[in-house]
Amino acid sequence: MTLTLYNFWAATAPYRVRIGLALKGLEFDTVPVDLRAGDQHGEAYRSRNPQGLAPALETGGGELLTQSLAILEWLEETYPEPALLPADPLGRAHVRAMANIVACDIHPLNNVRVQRALEGLGVSRDDVTAWCARWVGDGFDALEILVNRHGEGFAFGATPTLADCLLIPQVYAAARYDLDMSRWPALKAVAEHAAGHPAFEAAHPRNQPGAPKA
Repeated sequence: MTLTLYNFWAATAPYRVRIGLALKGLEFDTVPVDLRAGDQHGEAYRSRNPQGLAPALETGGGELLTQSLAILEWLEETYPEPALLPADPLGRAHVRAMANIVACDIHPLNNVRVQRALEGLGVSRDDVTAWCARWVGDGFDALEILVNRHGEGFAFGATPTLADCLLIPQVYAAARYDLDMSRWPALKAVAEHAAGHPAFEAAHPRNQPGAPKA
């Protein structure tokens, strides 16, 4: 089947799915959705994804999937090798917990919609940045402990998992808030290790259609 990813190069949620697709060795077509220009609010995109968010993934079988974690879980179930979840239930629970720290506790509090809503309430740009940095920092504090406990090069073990699909884009985004990753040496080491992996390199924002040329 032909997979089609509705993608914005700079956004972390599509970045997660690109990593998963690359780790699975899956080819896919790309349809750019410029979130900064508001493409997600247009009728053409809303008819596909009523929530008006990216990413979305067309499966090639007439179905369109939304929400990055749901897409990654579908990829894992549909294309089980190489696995992005450990074989044992306890390991899978740990990996999902790490992924959820990013997806549920960090990202929802600092995405563009929230930042714009805060600014609309009169919050200054500096205070919005401080707000975002606070929640990223809190999540990274927890992940630092978990990666020290479970990591062996990647966030959980010696091979990439769902946790890395979430962590690496969030580390990339941390630069927007002037966060010094030396505060979290275990996370920094995972990000540096992942940078040498071809799947993470292929998924990086700089290598996506629409990304500014260096």
